[in-house]
Amino acid sequence: MSAIARAPSSSGAVTDPIRVMVVDDSVVIRGLVGRWLDEDPNLAVVASHRNGRLAVDDVLRSNPDVVILDIEMPDMDGLTALPLLIEKKRNLVVVVASTLTRRNAEISLKALSLGAADYVPKPESNSGVTTSAEFRRELIEKVIHLGQRARKRGLPSQPPVGRPMARSLTGALAGAPPAQSALRASRPSSFTIRSYSSVRPRILTIGSSTGGPQALNALFGEIGSAIGMVPVVLTQHMPPTFTAILAEHITKAAGRPAAEGRDGEVIQPGHIYVAPGGKHMLLVKNGNDVMVKLSDAPPVNFCKPAVDPLFKSVAEIYGTATLAVILTGMGSDGAEGVRKIGEIGGSAIAQDEETSVVWGMPGAAAHTGMCSDVLPLNEIGRKVSKILLGGRP
Repeated sequence: MSAIARAPSSSGAVTDPIRVMVVDDSVVIRGLVGRWLDEDPNLAVVASHRNGRLAVDDVLRSNPDVVILDIEMPDMDGLTALPLLIEKKRNLVVVVASTLTRRNAEISLKALSLGAADYVPKPESNSGVTTSAEFRRELIEKVIHLGQRARKRGLPSQPPVGRPMARSLTGALAGAPPAQSALRASRPSSFTIRSYSSVRPRILTIGSSTGGPQALNALFGEIGSAIGMVPVVLTQHMPPTFTAILAEHITKAAGRPAAEGRDGEVIQPGHIYVAPGGKHMLLVKNGNDVMVKLSDAPPVNFCKPAVDPLFKSVAEIYGTATLAVILTGMGSDGAEGVRKIGEIGGSAIAQDEETSVVWGMPGAAAHTGMCSDVLPLNEIGRKVSKILLGGRP
């Protein structure tokens, strides 16, 4: 059954509440999430459905900006409904909600490749959802940020299925009049760019969040052949189970071994170490070796794992031989780490706003004045490969 709360806005103004559809087979979850959303003045629940088929049939009529989509539902599940929803409404933001099982983690990452903007891990029981302040905070935060971004741009939060996510500035402006392209390309930036380190990197460290799995797969598809001489350490904001599966995806994309970092493990060139969900990952020096250290310290920037602890530990060990990349994500995690890397003489690259799902983390990093470049995603791989192979930046 559909529960239409508000009629579509005639003005379409950005100041209107973000319109949300909730799709979950649990009436308890639909009611609870609906109340949470309606309590926020930035949000308005316009429809509520028990399965994907009802959502697909209603999406044009209720006209949501964002759909919160459960994975496991009768009649039509979330993964089946996802491409049908996006096909009907191309600027639709879909946030997948799934419990922390391996199967659901794999399905959630599959959903990202099919056009979902992001996912939110859901407690396994209704009582767990009711009492989880973290689930509520993360869900509302993502709906607001992704909904506002889609409205601001008037574009899909993800590209059509089968097309690469990243676009260069030239590609993004293809089809625009030459004068308009020149005007937009020459618009001055509001942040300072510093010189790259003259020292060849001995490590690559990466931080990412919302939109990160797609960006990481694209990046590693380009740099896999260039990382044979350096270790790669990365933090992606993800819960347990998800990070292990992310590492498997990166292994395929990079053609290099990737796995969750293990406490006390000596890092090796050509290997990729992913911070495990629920733990901070840092590096420590032990004689001539550099080892992984996992920490159960409190969240940093509301995140665990967080990017800042990793970046700061890398900077302390590798100094001017540090190369960092900060990719798409909400919030500002990683900015202080980039500041530390810059102060110690290392190099950092931030993803640009145009190709970021959310330009929170890379934007905050760029505005520290400590980045050496702010680039579209599909230019970052070429730049990183060139630097790692000893070329001039």
